[in-house]
Amino acid sequence: MKLCLCATDPSILHCISYHGTGGPGQIAHLAPTYAAVLALSTLGTEEAYNIIDRPKLQSYLMRMKTQEGAFLMHNSGEVDVRGAYCAAVSAILTNVATPDLFDGTPEWIVSCQTYEGGFAGQPGMEAHGGYTFCSVAALVLLGHERLCDVQGLLRWLAMRQMRFEGGFQGRTNKLVDGCYSFWQAGVFPLVHSILTKQEDTALSMDSWMFDQKALQEYVLLCCQNNHGGLIDKPGKARDFYHTCYCLSGLSVAQHFLAGQLREDDVAGDPKNELRPTHPVFNISLQCAHNASHYFGKLPIPTPR
Repeated sequence: MKLCLCATDPSILHCISYHGTGGPGQIAHLAPTYAAVLALSTLGTEEAYNIIDRPKLQSYLMRMKTQEGAFLMHNSGEVDVRGAYCAAVSAILTNVATPDLFDGTPEWIVSCQTYEGGFAGQPGMEAHGGYTFCSVAALVLLGHERLCDVQGLLRWLAMRQMRFEGGFQGRTNKLVDGCYSFWQAGVFPLVHSILTKQEDTALSMDSWMFDQKALQEYVLLCCQNNHGGLIDKPGKARDFYHTCYCLSGLSVAQHFLAGQLREDDVAGDPKNELRPTHPVFNISLQCAHNASHYFGKLPIPTPR
């Protein structure tokens, strides 16, 4: 990405390295590259969009790809499905994706689906909520969502919502955690979209396939810190990570197909309502549309 002096968030500018994005003085890494692309898309100005050096971003993503179609998180780093998702979001939103960039990636992602139905970080590992969202969202972005076992996935997802707490656990036999309000609940809109394309006649046209009110109550009653911010569970410290994903999950639980709210869709005070978010990018629908429209008008860079 290129540095430019413009009226945008200086913290983002300090984190931009020569080929990708990390922290100040750090090597480029796919996770903060993904985060920076979405942060700049949320800012939504032409100045913010133009910070991204799209040819260098494309070159960096191609260097992170493995022969199997997976992605390294950074140079000589670990390989897991986070890399595939971060690469897919960064490439597709900025319109730098080429067929070669994701050749073999859907098949590698599907190899990470476990006997439980969820997805692991790598083939042969344990199914996990964060990896499952990354896997399914990447498959949707790449247009290969039907490769996965949707019924097994749905069964595993449904079992992760805790009956007593109302929130979600990340793995089998683990405690509930506020961040999975998004990582698990956020997969249901994607599954709904897949089943809609398959013309599943049993599909509800009124709600997602989890208890939306129970999840809202868990976030609102158990995950708010008295001094601001949101948390994993009562007794835990607040942090930006859980604040982000508790709120993201709350938005998913409040909105169905980003349609008109019914009177009882929002738990508690009507002021609790949040904006609907894009099911794949997890930024506002308008920001995702504006960024896609802007970058979609630009030619795809020629790989170097």
